[in-house]
Amino acid sequence: MTIRIELIPTLSHCIETVAKREYWKSVDEYLKKRKEDEKLEEKIVLLKAFLETADFGILRKQSEEHIINEKWVKFTLSIKNGKPLCEMTAEKI
Repeated sequence: MTIRIELIPTLSHCIETVAKREYWKSVDEYLKKRKEDEKLEEKIVLLKAFLETADFGILRKQSEEHIINEKWVKFTLSIKNGKPLCEMTAEKI
């Protein structure tokens, strides 16, 4: 199963904050279900790996430059060769 997660930072919520919130929201949802959910488990594993390995200083700097210049920024997380992959796109609002 291939999972993709989209995270959208703002000037008030950086990529790290958005990723942490999505992680804890997913963990909470998983615990409330009280049954296995493979897709949600994969999402939690991917977010955890991203939070543990990403260089948030660089990601914040890259994204904030675009946000300040009135661009919509989106980070897409996926897994490639067993490792988290993060791609950023920026589009004019």
